[in-house]
Amino acid sequence: MLAAFLQDPHIERLQSLKRVICSGEALSSQLQQDFFAQLGCELHNLYGPTEAAIDVTAWECQPGSDVVPIGRPIANTQIHLLDADLNPVPIGIPGELHIGGIGVARGYHNRPDLTAERFMDAALLGFADLTQPTRSPSLLYKTGDLARYRADGSLEYLGRRDNQVKLRGVRIELGEIQAALTSHTAIRQAAVVRQTTRTGENALIAYIVGEANHFTHLEKELSTFLKAQLPDVMIPDQFMVKDALPLTPNGELDRRALRQLQSQPQQIEREQTVAPRNKTEQAIAAIWLDVLQLENISINDNFFALGGHSLSATRVNTRLRKHFNNPIPLQSLFEYPTLEALATYIDALTINVNANTTRPVGHKEIEL
Repeated sequence: MLAAFLQDPHIERLQSLKRVICSGEALSSQLQQDFFAQLGCELHNLYGPTEAAIDVTAWECQPGSDVVPIGRPIANTQIHLLDADLNPVPIGIPGELHIGGIGVARGYHNRPDLTAERFMDAALLGFADLTQPTRSPSLLYKTGDLARYRADGSLEYLGRRDNQVKLRGVRIELGEIQAALTSHTAIRQAAVVRQTTRTGENALIAYIVGEANHFTHLEKELSTFLKAQLPDVMIPDQFMVKDALPLTPNGELDRRALRQLQSQPQQIEREQTVAPRNKTEQAIAAIWLDVLQLENISINDNFFALGGHSLSATRVNTRLRKHFNNPIPLQSLFEYPTLEALATYIDALTINVNANTTRPVGHKEIEL
């Protein structure tokens, strides 16, 4: 809704506007930047669920900041970030957000089962509540939202706990990846999902809305950007650029529609098909066809656009090393993702290796 507000053609007339308060959905850093580029007033980011009287944290946004925290608790409110065993988490570690204080509801009307699941006795957990001494017991509301403490003590929202997935034996918070993606200046929105590839393997797919022409090599540049913030297991295997993400009527991400989007076959825009022309291209093509379970391939095809990801890239690299008897770096597939480019790189690498192994004894090179 804030984005729609900023698109009003007469927004420059708002000379007397003092502050804007937004809540209800995550505020991206790009939207924050767009706001300050057009308006010279305060922008406040609030967070909170209906079960705790709507807003429970607040943050005054700062121009130039790459992250938009949800801030700190308001008066008479406590925030606790807890792990799966209900223990407090340290700074920087994601935890589920629990709310205590006078704003917390007593429970759900005529839903004792749901009340017992989401509302907990704060005293039994060792969290004293001094804001409501007359109410027994004082309650903590289990939000299902994930957040983490920043170094300055503010809270950073990471998304829903039910977006947690397990991939290759590791539990991954999809909201943490989405938060890292939207901190990039060229990305306005992002949604990360776990998806089963045509080979039956699980992979992370990132759907992004932003300036695709900002990236020369989308896969490589976004992977490099994320590796500065996240461990390798949390780097998406594929990035899909969309004009928009499916939204609910109130402007939140429609995950049901997103699941339908996942199930639809991706229409890959392919240049004119060019069959492999030499032995190197033919060998690479044979390996890609087998690993990706494809029927045909062109030298212009991009490995990741065809459904490849980091795990399948490792499998391909192992077979390439064996076939060419050459220590081909795994990173080469990310740097040269098309079949033609990879073949050119491998040919050059082979020539260089052969030159080093056949150099006469006593031969010296002098760089001028």
